[in-house]
Amino acid sequence: MKNNVNSIGYTKIRHSGQLSTIRVKPAAGNPRRGWLTAGQLTIPVALGRGGILANKREGDGATPRGSFRPQQLWWRGDRHSRPQTLLPARTITGADAWCEDPSDRHYNQWIRLGSEQGGDRLRRADHLYDFIIEIDHNTRPRIAGRGSAVFLHLARDNFGPTAGCVSMRKSAMLQLLRRLGPRTRIIIG
Repeated sequence: MKNNVNSIGYTKIRHSGQLSTIRVKPAAGNPRRGWLTAGQLTIPVALGRGGILANKREGDGATPRGSFRPQQLWWRGDRHSRPQTLLPARTITGADAWCEDPSDRHYNQWIRLGSEQGGDRLRRADHLYDFIIEIDHNTRPRIAGRGSAVFLHLARDNFGPTAGCVSMRKSAMLQLLRRLGPRTRIIIG
């Protein structure tokens, strides 16, 4: 990344090295584990308990097959400093959540919840959602029941399966974030 100061005095940031494509493939013999390849980087990942499926449904535990784009990074600013990334970034608050109810008009979208409301909160006691890369799965158009809250996030210590996301170690996430941008394609399957 290079910085230049323009004639008005603002710093313009030119990003170099943005990845064009990331590929996620299942591991041989274990559909709940996989490999993410990004340029010269190949890292182990955990996948959904239902493996990778082309016909993703809400609650099936599968990671969706397809080509996606990263939308933004969500991160726990109370636990970590802002990571270097080409993506728009937003800190996670206690009210941030994701709507997973197919009957709700906000299905598969970010929502704010009051302290008494239930829902899939992004601020968790564990560290799985300390860094979340939101992808555009089931967004244009959003179809009720076709899956929600599919992210790239941090893995459990034992690399246990996810509910449909792709998860990785923190060190791998930070490496990936440095080169991941809005034009990067994420190909799963």
